Amino acid sequence: MPATADPEIARQQAEAFRTAYDNIRNQVSRMIVGQEEVLEGVLTALFAGGHVLLEGVPGIGKTMLVRTLGEAVSLDFSRIQFTPDMMPADIRGTEVLMATEEGSQEVRFRQGPLVANLVLADEINRATPKTQSALLEAMQEKQISVGNKTIALQEPYCVMATQNPVEQEGTYPLPEAQLDRFLFKLIVGYPKEDEYKTILNRTTSGDDVEIESVSNGEEILKMRDTIRNVPVPDPVQTYAVRLVIATQPGSEFAPQIVNDTVAMGSSPRGAQSLILAGKVKALLSGRFSVSCDDIKEVALPALRHRVLLNFRGQSDAVNADDIVRSVLDSVETPRE
Repeated sequence: MPATADPEIARQQAEAFRTAYDNIRNQVSRMIVGQEEVLEGVLTALFAGGHVLLEGVPGIGKTMLVRTLGEAVSLDFSRIQFTPDMMPADIRGTEVLMATEEGSQEVRFRQGPLVANLVLADEINRATPKTQSALLEAMQEKQISVGNKTIALQEPYCVMATQNPVEQEGTYPLPEAQLDRFLFKLIVGYPKEDEYKTILNRTTSGDDVEIESVSNGEEILKMRDTIRNVPVPDPVQTYAVRLVIATQPGSEFAPQIVNDTVAMGSSPRGAQSLILAGKVKALLSGRFSVSCDDIKEVALPALRHRVLLNFRGQSDAVNADDIVRSVLDSVETPRE
């Protein structure tokens, strides 16, 4: 669809987007305490049509956040608790021999938890590479393959995965190809001191928090169309492209720290993530046009998982966030 030219229609679309966004955020915030940046990132991924990886130590609400989101939005929700012995058929489904009412037998497909709208992939790094490949197909192609049959997954489709950054035993690091499929990688930190009492009051008292369903798949798809219609000025697009190129060692925009410590930088998917997330930021600010500041705000979650450090970077204790911040400091903002 072409970008909306009428300012009044653009204003109405931006207002409708903020209303839908705020309705969901307010419901999720009734259960989740703090973590505003993480919640905003999860909602951005849902509306933009991307997947999100939540990384943090156990017990800080990653699973609860996604589960609560599933309650606030009327979508087909499923949860997969990954383990090393889980096979691809366990998550995508398999064909089984079943008896019919007539007394005969026939082969029917029994779907797995991947066949849903919102999939919580808990402890994704515990899955073996074979099982991760089945998840990768669903994330990238929005389909699953069973035997010689291909089953299209219903939109909206969103995978929200969690992983523990510390535990190593019984885990399989996600390959770069799968990491690249995530729109965002969000770091979930510990709560603040004043948030602990609220958490305890909500989780240890006899009062249950009721989450209302305030949106549905049809509205999410409508909002995705609105996002796609937000125009991106050429200087802003140039800025997003240069940020991505600057993460690639040896490129004309790469700062010295990238050349010294990075083995592999972002792919073009990084630029796509910057633009889509920047459009969401613009709409939330009441604008129907993306600015360079919108791109800057989403650069960390959109690029941190697309930067692979070399041996020197690892030995010098450099992390991906350091690289992205250096890139933001080194790439000049073009005039819009």
